[in-house]
Amino acid sequence: MTGQRADARRNYSRILAVAEAEVAQHGAAASLEQVARTAGVGSATVRRHFPTRQALLEAVFQERVQTLCGRADELGRTGDSRAALLDWLRAFVEYAVSARGFADALTYEPPTDAPAGDAPVGDAPHSCGAVLEGAAAPLLRRALDDGTVRPGVTFHDLITLVVGIALATEHHTEPSVQADRLFTLAVEGLSPSP
Repeated sequence: MTGQRADARRNYSRILAVAEAEVAQHGAAASLEQVARTAGVGSATVRRHFPTRQALLEAVFQERVQTLCGRADELGRTGDSRAALLDWLRAFVEYAVSARGFADALTYEPPTDAPAGDAPVGDAPHSCGAVLEGAAAPLLRRALDDGTVRPGVTFHDLITLVVGIALATEHHTEPSVQADRLFTLAVEGLSPSP
């Protein structure tokens, strides 16, 4: 956006602010036409800045993604690889549950069966999933190397778990409580503690 004219930068900022409000209210199904109307621009202007719904959603969630990346970096400097990965995953679940539409945005990402950190989750190197994988893959790789996570677990497995929990709980009266319960169940398993 550095070389854009001042009016183009203003339009971008206005569209993004309106899109954030629309996505917060309607999730990933937010109407691009409504975004354009509310921002006072034409649909073509919205599409010029955000050629796809996915591009718009990624822009809306960019700050949350960067916060998760920062958290992964912090946790990467801690001692217990399993605890670090689980702390990050819990934060990921919390964000996915609290940010309406975030889990939907992540479902656009095609799966990969590559081992931790070998290939980005999304086709685009700057997609939400690819950026998150770049930040969290070292946590997963370290846990795999330490034997604290089942061999063969991929980042796509983790993203699928988080997205599944977020989507399954979004209509609950207390989605964060239910999501935390399901996350704990997924991590500890169904068997009672010995």
